[in-house]
Amino acid sequence: MKVNEIYRSIQGESSYAGLPCVFVRLTYCNLRCSYCDTEYAFYEGKDYTVEEVLREVKSFDCPLVELTGGEPLLQEEVFPLMDELVGRGYTVLLETGGSLDVGQVNPGVVKILDLKCPGSGESQRNLYGNLAKLQSRDEVKFVIGDRADYLWARKSLQEHQLTERCSVLFSTVFEKLPPRQLAEWLLEDNLKVRLQLQLHKYIWDPEARGV
Repeated sequence: MKVNEIYRSIQGESSYAGLPCVFVRLTYCNLRCSYCDTEYAFYEGKDYTVEEVLREVKSFDCPLVELTGGEPLLQEEVFPLMDELVGRGYTVLLETGGSLDVGQVNPGVVKILDLKCPGSGESQRNLYGNLAKLQSRDEVKFVIGDRADYLWARKSLQEHQLTERCSVLFSTVFEKLPPRQLAEWLLEDNLKVRLQLQLHKYIWDPEARGV
């Protein structure tokens, strides 16, 4: 498989935010979101076998592992990798853009499914059939850049009864929508969702890799 980078950092997003985590960032993505902050993962990477990835992950001595990208589900080898990680006792997170079928994902993996808002430029690529495949441990994320995105996310939340399926995360597009504004909208509408910030961008330089 083509791997962009493997590193340990503080988990910056999801309900696991703040915990040490090993990130396995795979190369390639089928989407081109307007706010993407990992364009370097579209093409850059080195070839790894599943066993080589497992050895490098083990070297960090960390029980939490996230597979991210790019879009990790584009590479078939990610499925045996997830199986091996789960089988070896890791807590495994999968960050996926929501345009590819999650049906083959090991049920022991926590799926973090990104539903693309209109401001991303990719909302037409959302594969809504994935929502029926979510478990209560999984999470749905909306990245919100403006009021129109927020209203769309709020409507989607209600139409698909997402908070009854799993945890829901509302995140801001970094340095575009002030977190305070999103917090005020959430409180005004009394939405049962989690506001999240990208912690790593506040701890380190927002442009830094490997954090």
